[in-house]
Order: sequence, then structure tokens, then C-alpha cells
Amino acid sequence: MSATHEEQETIVGIDLGTTNSLVAFCDEQGARVLGADDDAILPSAVRYDPDRAVVGRVALDEAPSHPRTSITSVKRLMGRSIRDVDADRKYLGYEVTEGPNGTTRVALPDGRLLSPEQVSAAILGELKSRAERGLGRPVRKAVVTVPAYFDDAQRQATRHAGRIAGLEVVRIVNEPTAAVLAYGIGTERSSDRNAGSQTVAIYDLGGGTFDVSILRLTPGGDAPGGTDFFQVLATAGDTRLGGDDIDHAIVAMLASEIGIEIGRDSDALESLPPETRRALLSFARGVKHRLSEEESASVEIALGDDRVYRRTLTREELESMIAPLIERSIAACERAMRDAGRALNRGTVDAVILVGGSTRIPLVRERVGAFFGVDAYTALDPDRVVALGAAVQASILAGRTKGSLLLDVIPLSLGVETVGGAVAKLINRNQPVPARAVERFSTSVDAQTNVRLHVLQGEREMAEDCRSLGTFELRGIPPMPAGIPKLEVTFLVDANGVLTVSAVEQRSGKRARIQIVPNHGLTEGEVERMEAESFEHARDDMERHRVVDLITNSELDLKWIGERLEKFSADLEPEYRASLGEKIAVLRAMVASASADWRGVDANAFYAAKTDLDNASVRLQELSISASLRED
Repeated sequence: MSATHEEQETIVGIDLGTTNSLVAFCDEQGARVLGADDDAILPSAVRYDPDRAVVGRVALDEAPSHPRTSITSVKRLMGRSIRDVDADRKYLGYEVTEGPNGTTRVALPDGRLLSPEQVSAAILGELKSRAERGLGRPVRKAVVTVPAYFDDAQRQATRHAGRIAGLEVVRIVNEPTAAVLAYGIGTERSSDRNAGSQTVAIYDLGGGTFDVSILRLTPGGDAPGGTDFFQVLATAGDTRLGGDDIDHAIVAMLASEIGIEIGRDSDALESLPPETRRALLSFARGVKHRLSEEESASVEIALGDDRVYRRTLTREELESMIAPLIERSIAACERAMRDAGRALNRGTVDAVILVGGSTRIPLVRERVGAFFGVDAYTALDPDRVVALGAAVQASILAGRTKGSLLLDVIPLSLGVETVGGAVAKLINRNQPVPARAVERFSTSVDAQTNVRLHVLQGEREMAEDCRSLGTFELRGIPPMPAGIPKLEVTFLVDANGVLTVSAVEQRSGKRARIQIVPNHGLTEGEVERMEAESFEHARDDMERHRVVDLITNSELDLKWIGERLEKFSADLEPEYRASLGEKIAVLRAMVASASADWRGVDANAFYAAKTDLDNASVRLQELSISASLRED
């Protein structure tokens, strides 16, 4: 007997992005992003006040005023060492410092040190709450997408962030692959299920990362049980290339010209105050967005002492500035085509899907179309397509959607260090997952009783040029001459791209096993502690969340009602005016008290005061509407 709608698991799809994040759900009506149309996209921004975390649009809009406590682009810090992120630090208004074992931490002015996983967990927690409000039921499981070129450390960091947020990440899906799942249900190909297989390129240029994947789509036909196959042929990319880098190029240009204007070293971006750096970054993003729609954008920045920096930036100038970045992405497209075995015949690509907000830049669309020889497909919103695809995969796992099989690939080769610092690759890149490989080794020293295994990821031949994923030891081997012990090493990559390594000395039966814990992420103990803290403080966190929402909504109400009260004061009876003023004062006091200390506020009384003012202001709203109609 098939499961009913109520019995099936609730699994959502989440696009945890560098710039924006979304949560989506797929049921019998299809995939949809959860949230109102004007509020469905959640900016990936978190501001840490002394007693609360503000997530989303408010945190992003107010970041220039709170540069040291407003965290953006945290995805570029996930699973990375302090050395990995050094190039980004000068563009950030907040401080990034070194944690244990070379890890990355966000340092707040009050002394708190936050891991990137904790910041990402705040974003995931907000998406979880949105999903629960939209679906009207608890949400505990999710499919989360990551860039195809995320390595094992970054994937593990994503899973840990989900656990801290109270979500079981049941599957990690590559973003380009998620996009093609959305494409499979959202394009004209679904109307002809008996058509032959298609080759599709997914070009994903997001806020912080770039990926390109070449997939073969094979429809299952109309026969009962027909299964669509989505097979990834090859993937390539760059985890250091995205919209942030375009913003940084604009910021560097502005900082250089402003530095010359005020007589400061033109390379002195790092010497600028955090407020200035954050403002320049926000300004650069606005210029980039305008130049995607218009041929030029005016720039005007007050420098103080009656000095103003003015200039007009043209689309042609921007394109010249970012052309090297775009060409890096095209080079990755060439690698992917070569790996897919189609380098000499680009015309066999039937469709190109654009993913990520940065693909709205005209130069990007022009270069992608020229490279693949086909106009890019843009019917699906590039900001939403990954979340929709994640929801489709979630629906497949929950048993709602049938007839699709996803075959993803490993983005980077996996191996172990051998004598002399070389790398023995056990699993090569672009091999489908799940994957398993076994290799036999021996000792190089007489009477060696312990063998240290160093697990690596990358395409280079020497260990020092690859990324270290971790080490473990096989102990207790009986002393034998070099070359006699038989060490069998097994690599197993599951459907999420998570690696487990085991080793056995076959003569003695000694065994060792490790699920790779990234060097630059959280330890299992840290994740367990944070997960326990999330349960321990769940009630307080929910109450705080409610009060924070009340503060935000009340401030908007007070602003709107106050403005209308002043405008229409002469049209109101003194008694009504006085009554409204009293209710405004009550709610304003509630907001002030809650902002100072959320614990000292009765949330029910706060909500009642807001509702009382909303109800009392109905007549004021009617006057405002009537006035607007007369003006029209």
C-alpha cells in the first residue's frame, strides 16, 4: 500500500547560497519556492546583536551601519583554512581570524568567535522556520545543494551547519545537477518523453563559486515505470570565482581612484575603515546590477570636507574589467567538454541552462552562447532554479516523485600519499557516485608496526600540491620485513559525496577506519556540542525569534502610522487622534523594551499591543486610500 500524503516524509530542498538562499517544496502540484513572491529570496546575511541574530534582508540593508557584526558571503569561508580565505579578507567589513588547527573563525567585537558553520546554521534555521510556516508542519529533513566543485571538507561543513540548525541533511546535491532536475520538469522536453537523449550544459555562476556540468538526459518514455536518467558526464569549476569577485573588481577600481583623489596610496583598500569598505561593497553591487540593465551608471560618493567623487561607469568599462573572470569560467567549460569526450563537437550540446544571479550580466550570456553555439535557456529564474531542483530531489527521496534517477559524479580525484610524497589516486574525478575503490600497498621499512595513511584530494601528482583531507593510523601490525605486509585500502564515496576510508592488514587482520573529518571544519565533538545547545535553548530561541519578528513588524507599523497620522491629523477628531497617540506610545515602549532585552518582554502582550494599534488604525488607512484615489 502506498503512503498517504500525511504519511510521507516532509523533506524540503534548500539552496544555501553565497548571496541569497531559498527553501522549496515539491508535491503533487509541482515544485515551488516557499515564501511570498516579494520575500521568497533570503539574503545570506546575518547580523549579530548582543542578544540576537538578525537574518536576511534587514541584516543586509543595514550592513553598512554595522560592518563589524554583519556577516555576508560566509559560504566562501565554509570548510576553508585561514590561508584559503586570505584574499577575501580585505573586502570584508567584519574580522576573519584563525581558529584551532588553522581553521577560519569570524571574530565579533564582543569577543565571540563563530565558525562559518554556525553562521550558515543561522541562515538554515531561518529557512527551516519559513518552511514550517509555509507548510504548517515541522520540518526536520532537507536536501541541500552545494557547488559541484565543493571538496569533502566543504561538504562536511554544510552537513554540520544543517545539524546545528536542527536539520538532517539527507542528501547533498551538486547545484548544477539540481538545476537540471528543475529543468527536467520545467521545459518543453517534458511534453515529449519518447524523444532521444539530450546533452545539456549547466553554467552556474553564483555569488561565490562557479560550476559547469555536462549531463545526458534520457527520457524513460511513456511506458509504465519509465525512468528518466540524469547522468552527469563531467563537471568543472572554480570555488574562488563568482559575483563577489566582480564586486571586488569594482571596489578595487573605486578605492584606487578615490585614494588618488584624496592623496592616499591607491593600494590602501585595507587601510580604509570597515564602514567605508562595507559601503563600497554595497555600492559596487548596485552598480553591477544597474549595468546589467543599462549602458551606464552614475557614481557619486561623498568624501568629506566638501569633496565628492563623481564618475560615470559604462557597461563597456565593466566588461573590460571582468573579462578575465569570465574567461576563467569559459576555460572551465572547455575542461568539462574535454572530460565529457565532446571537445571536438560542441554542436552536440542541445541546451545550455544558466544558473545564478551573475548570469544576468550580458557579457556572460554572450560568451556562454558563443562557446556552446546555442542560445542559453533562461525561462527559469536563475536565482530559483537550484532550490526548485533540490525540492524535486527531496520529493524523490520522500516517495512523492517517481520516474527519475540521478547519477552524479565526484568533482576531484581522491587518493593517499605514498613514499616520497607522491599521490596514489584511488578514485578519479568525474567518476559516478556512489563509488568504491580498493588498492593494495605494503610497508617500506623493516619491522614497521604502524602505518600512517594521509588522505588527499586533487589532481596534482604530489601530496604537497593537493588538499589534505585527514590522516589516520593502522596500528599493531606484526613486525615483518619491508614489502611483506599486505595493506588493503578501501575508499567509499556515498551518494552525498562523503568519503569513508578503511584499511586492513590482511595477514594479521588489523583494521582501521575513518569517515573523513575536514581539517578546516568543525570536529564531531564541536558539532555535537552545538547540536545539543540548539536543543537546550530551543524554547528560548523560538521566543526570541518571535520577539524579533514583532520588533521588526512593529517598527514598520509605527513608521507608516506615524507618517499618516501627521499627514491627516487635521481630518481626525481630537478623541481619535489622542487614542491613536496613546496606542502608538504603548507599542513604541514595547519595541524599546524588547530591543533592550528580549527576555524582559511578554511576547503575548507585545503582540496584543501591535494588534490593538493595527485595528485602531483602520480608519487612518481608509483616509490614506481615499487620498491616493483623489490624487490619481
